Amino acid sequence: MVNESSRWSPADYARNAAFVPALGAAALSLLDPKPGEMILDLGCGDGVLTEKIVAAGAVVIGFDSSPEMVEAARSRGIDAFVVDAEALASPEQAERFGQFDAVFSNAALHWMLDADAVASGVFAMLKAGGRFAGEMGGAGNIAVLRGAIRAELIERGYTLPEADPQWYPSVEEFTRLYATAGFGQIQAELIDRPTPLPAGISAWVKTFRAGWLDQAMVPEWERDEIGRGVEKRVEATLRNPDGSWFADYVRLRFWMRKPE
Repeated sequence: MVNESSRWSPADYARNAAFVPALGAAALSLLDPKPGEMILDLGCGDGVLTEKIVAAGAVVIGFDSSPEMVEAARSRGIDAFVVDAEALASPEQAERFGQFDAVFSNAALHWMLDADAVASGVFAMLKAGGRFAGEMGGAGNIAVLRGAIRAELIERGYTLPEADPQWYPSVEEFTRLYATAGFGQIQAELIDRPTPLPAGISAWVKTFRAGWLDQAMVPEWERDEIGRGVEKRVEATLRNPDGSWFADYVRLRFWMRKPE
């Protein structure tokens, strides 16, 4: 089932989230794509980072749950499809797309709430000996930002679920889950990565929490005001002396292999 809080505007993403694919170079180096390999980009978004895998000479297919982002990826020439990552293990998916030499994912797994289904699906989509590499939000990711958004919405009278609709695992939780799915040689680490936000906090809220605001039934006319309210709440923590903003990102970077 697709996470309803994961809603994306390609225009907003290109304008306010260019840092996501730009900072994906480290995860891409873990993937180490080779010419001629069949590679799946899971959660390909608008295809900016996918293009770099293609440039390495690999044959790449992109999956994303957002029709709008898939359309943006296709406009770049990426062979992209709307696919629910939690249903990858179904025989229909393997029959349709075959198996891959490698799967890559950047800044997407934390939106996929049935993590067990995703892990089993990635395992099923890989050839024997295939690898899975990438990066996602890890334990403690954007804790300050998430707390401020929640506090702002509650103060305005919105009813929220107890937990935010993202999965930010510890290294131990992540490793255990993927080992249970059958993977070996699992390497994973948490990385504190304060991330500059050139467009500011309010634009980040509008871009990265659009679906979350939908679920809280926040009207469009109030969203800019909420963004400014969140900005005030985090100013002492997430604003640099020069006036620029950053987000308190924590990334979980990983590499693993399906046994031969």
